[in-house]
Amino acid sequence: MKITALAGGVGGAKFAQGLYRTIPKEDLTVIVNTGDDFEHFGLAVSPDVDTVCYTLAGLENPESGWGRADETWNAISNVKVLGGPSWFQLGDRDLATHLERTRRLNLGYSLSEITRDFCKAWRIDCRVIPMTDSRVRTTVLTDEGALPFQEYFVRRHCEPRVTGFRFDGIHTAEPAPGVLEEISSSDAIILCPSNPWVSIDPILSVPGIQPAVQNSRVVSISPIIQGRALKGPAAKMYKELGIEPSALAIANHFRYILTGIVFDSQDAHLKPHIEKLGIGTFTCNTIMEDSSGCARLARDVLHFIGSL
Repeated sequence: MKITALAGGVGGAKFAQGLYRTIPKEDLTVIVNTGDDFEHFGLAVSPDVDTVCYTLAGLENPESGWGRADETWNAISNVKVLGGPSWFQLGDRDLATHLERTRRLNLGYSLSEITRDFCKAWRIDCRVIPMTDSRVRTTVLTDEGALPFQEYFVRRHCEPRVTGFRFDGIHTAEPAPGVLEEISSSDAIILCPSNPWVSIDPILSVPGIQPAVQNSRVVSISPIIQGRALKGPAAKMYKELGIEPSALAIANHFRYILTGIVFDSQDAHLKPHIEKLGIGTFTCNTIMEDSSGCARLARDVLHFIGSL
């Protein structure tokens, strides 16, 4: 079964890892959100792309889920001493990734070409493709004004109240080479347990991607369990937008493309409400505590897809 997964953030990276350990590598493509990308110290930083790649390569920090394992912090510590901005933590190993990415971008290489080369260097055998090579930037609209995503997420710790989202540059963006082809040739599309507002929506908003996805079997995995997100601000965003956070909210969010949804057994009471939307349901343990938990969830989701 050939699978294309849409991913962003730690939850998306962990589930992609589960798929990576479950199906043949040549049958897996991961399309990654780039709305979180930004420039810091003049460097091109792609947080979601790097989190997915580090995780697939087994290089991720197991405690935080982002950044590199066995990291050191000499550069950013000295930036702080010198009075520079230290709110975005760049470890020394991670810094090397951004330095080399920026060097290649300045030489005219595309983000997707660079990501492909980095995957080869890190011995990642599946396809990892940024959603676009175009510049798209997620802006979070809040009660304190419009904030670039990293300012909202990292510098402000998601404190401002959310009123909406904007994806700057999205209307002129194009899918990265291979994105539409991988979607159209897949047996199913999986929306990873990522933040629907700022991880999955940017991918689907790239012109051409949503129509391609709608022609496939599409299954979402809810990142919300009993009204809470295990990681990140998804539940907070739903509440501030006047929507009760739940697997039902996720189903409604993507109802225009969903064939089915997987959500935690603790929310099994939502099954009849979701099925009224014409969406198939499957409940299981969706908490990915370790790599074996990631693989277990991947197997459960693939079994569900096979039953649709």
